[in-house]
Amino acid sequence: MVMPLGSVQPVFALPLLDDIPDVQEDTPVDGLPLHEIGPLALPEIVFGAATFSGQYNSDATIASDTPVRTVRLALRYGIRAFDTSAYYGPSEIVLGTALKVLEPIFPRSTYKLMTKCGRYGLTQSDFDYSPETIRKSVERSLERLHTTYLDTVYLHDIEFVCTPVGPIADGKPEAILADPQLAAEYGLAQGEEGKVWGEGDQNILDAVAELRKLQGEGKVKHIGITGYPLPTLLRLAILVLHTPPYKPLDVLLSYCHLSLQTNAFAAYAPAFRERAKVGQLLTASPLSMGLLTPKPPAWHPASLEVKAAARRANELCAEEGWEGGLPNLANGYGFKRGAELGVPVVVGVSNPREVHESVRAWREVREGKDREKRTALEERVVSTFGDTVGWSWASPPDELRV
Repeated sequence: MVMPLGSVQPVFALPLLDDIPDVQEDTPVDGLPLHEIGPLALPEIVFGAATFSGQYNSDATIASDTPVRTVRLALRYGIRAFDTSAYYGPSEIVLGTALKVLEPIFPRSTYKLMTKCGRYGLTQSDFDYSPETIRKSVERSLERLHTTYLDTVYLHDIEFVCTPVGPIADGKPEAILADPQLAAEYGLAQGEEGKVWGEGDQNILDAVAELRKLQGEGKVKHIGITGYPLPTLLRLAILVLHTPPYKPLDVLLSYCHLSLQTNAFAAYAPAFRERAKVGQLLTASPLSMGLLTPKPPAWHPASLEVKAAARRANELCAEEGWEGGLPNLANGYGFKRGAELGVPVVVGVSNPREVHESVRAWREVREGKDREKRTALEERVVSTFGDTVGWSWASPPDELRV
């Protein structure tokens, strides 16, 4: 449940560090250390803390020692960047509590915090990009995370706020980038880089300007945008670059677009870097928000056809006896493609086991373990998606445009 600005915030007890279990499960497995990549020197795996919410875990799990143990293990492995949001229910509070408990062994200077602002509910009416709200949201995040500065703050899910340009429909975003006529329909034509298409675009520019003020005050180090539709992200990143003070965004994050089901982010990465001059790109959710797991969440927006293909992919991995199943294969694929692009990958983890599994998948890919077998199985999984390879759902969907 998202907590509106100004509402009473839940409080999670700060246990003593000595009271937190520290057993074999809490100890990293020896092996290849994580690499840092990109201008922000981020680890190749970024801890996705959306899991610290009721959307992915029970209240009992969130209130237990599991978050502290999960964060501690991640830090021990070298996963020293965390992604959260004001929208992710109590995530900021839970993460901030865990990091406060761990402060004696992992001080603030040892990790990076990345959060988001502007989204405070499920529907379009729950967004507020006004400068006043952006400032209040950042200040609340600082308090929740027990810090005086944030390494990155994004505007969350910008497609809900911007002026719509081009059809809001499912389809294959790579086709838009490849066809100049289609690109023009989405506001990507040469010569229209600085065009403000309506009030929504101006709201985004005003919010970016407020983040730049916070950046100047030292409360935020880097600013950026997040969202799902790649053409919209590209258009707005270009717009920011071509609007005074003519500075590019520092960071841009998209999700579910670098996976076994779609590689669309790879097609857009050169444009983000060359046309929009974005400094740091990130991709999130190689498991496509749980789609590429044995039990996808009921709320997942993928079509029935894509969900059916994902079930077949899970069955295929089980039949082949692949250790770790489809999640291991999918995470490994995401890490491989992220490394090829020089892009960190945000992975949601809920418990120490999932931290171990994520690092194991990264190491297997980096060390080339079973490379030929892994590649062959990846190709077979991709083929199960048939014509839906590269497919993206519409965002915002009709039911949330209220």
